[in-house]
Amino acid sequence: MLTPPKLSLYIHFPWCVQKCPYCDFNSHQLKTNLNETEYVDALLADLEQDLPLIWGRTINTIFMGGGTPSLFSAQAMQRLLSGIRALLAIRPDAEITMEVNPGSQEFDHLAAYRQAGINRLSFGVQSLDNNKLKVLGRIHNAAQAINAIKKAQQADFTNFNTDLMFALPEQTLSGARDDLNALLDLQPPHVSYYQLTLEANTLFAVKPPPGIPDEGVQQDMYFQGRDILSAAGYGQYEVSAYAGDNNPSEHNLNYWRFGDYLGIGAGAHSKITRGHNGEIIRLMKQKHPQTYLNTVRQDKRIIEQKTLTPDDLLFEFLLNHLRLKEPMPLTRFRERTGLPVTRLITLFKESVPENWYRLNEQSITLTETGFLNSDSILQQLV
Repeated sequence: MLTPPKLSLYIHFPWCVQKCPYCDFNSHQLKTNLNETEYVDALLADLEQDLPLIWGRTINTIFMGGGTPSLFSAQAMQRLLSGIRALLAIRPDAEITMEVNPGSQEFDHLAAYRQAGINRLSFGVQSLDNNKLKVLGRIHNAAQAINAIKKAQQADFTNFNTDLMFALPEQTLSGARDDLNALLDLQPPHVSYYQLTLEANTLFAVKPPPGIPDEGVQQDMYFQGRDILSAAGYGQYEVSAYAGDNNPSEHNLNYWRFGDYLGIGAGAHSKITRGHNGEIIRLMKQKHPQTYLNTVRQDKRIIEQKTLTPDDLLFEFLLNHLRLKEPMPLTRFRERTGLPVTRLITLFKESVPENWYRLNEQSITLTETGFLNSDSILQQLV
C-alpha cells in the first residue's frame, strides 16, 4: 500500500484578456463581463465533490493558474480561499501563489491580494523588450511589467516569480543577454527562464513567426542565461527554474517530485494517490468554461479518469523528476510509484550511458551531461 505524498491544490482560471499566439494552456478570451461570483461558487462546488478523494489530508501549497487569475478581484479571491479553508485543512504557512499578467490588473491593489491570503505571485513578464512583447501578443509593455513588480515589492510580496522567455523571433544572443539583465536589475526572488517553443494547437504552430533562432543559437542562449543567473546568485534547481536565496517554488517541486495534487476549475488536472488500495489516478475536468459551469455539480464535470499502470508510473515519475538537478532518491521512487527500485536501476543500467548518471545505494544523480540530455532518457520509455 502506498503512503500518499504531499498534497497540493491547483485552481484554474480559464479567461484571458487576449489569447497569446504561443500559448497551449486552457485559456479563452474573455468576451463578456466576468461573473466572479458564479465561477467562485463553481470552484467551491467542484472542490466539495472531490473531498472524498482526499479525506483527512492537508493541503501544503495552492497555485492559481490560467488563463489570468488576476482578472478576479481580491474580494473574490478572499471568498474563494475562505471557502476552501472551510472545506479543507491547509498548512498554516502554506505557499499560496497567483499568476499575474502585468497588463490586466490595477497594481495599486496588490496589497489586498496579500490580505486575502495570497503570499506569492508569478508574473508573466516574458520579455522587457517592447518589440518582442508585441510579436508575442502580450497586452503589456516593459514599463507596465516593471511597475507591476515594483508594486508587488511595495505591497510586501517578498516571494514572487518572474517568467522570461528566450529564443524569441529575431532575438540575438546579445538581445537575450540584455533582456535577462534588465529583469535581474529588478531583483526578483525567483526566475523561470525558458525557451519559446512552437506548441501544437497554437497560432504560432500554424503560422510560425519569422526569425526564430536556430538550434545552435538557442543552446547558446540557454547556457548564457544559466551563467548570468548563476553569477547573480540564482541557483538552478530545475531545467528552467532559478531561485535566489535558496527559495524554490514549493508547489512546482511537489509536481516534479511526483507528489499529489487536486485540480479544480475548467480543464484542471489531478493526480491522487489512494492510500487504501495503493492506486494512483488522474482526473481531468471539463475544459470549456461554460460547459464546466453547466456541469460542475454533475458527474460529467469529469471528462477523463484513469488509473496509472506500472508503465505509466515509471514514465511519469521520470518525466517529472528528470527536470530536477537534485538526486533522485530510490526510496522516493518506491514510495511514489509502488514499483521496485530494481526496475528504475535496470532501466538506467541498460539504456542510459554510464557517464550520464551516478548510482549509489541511496539515489541516482544525473551528471551535467545527463541533465542536458534528460529528454533522451525519456525516449527510452516511449
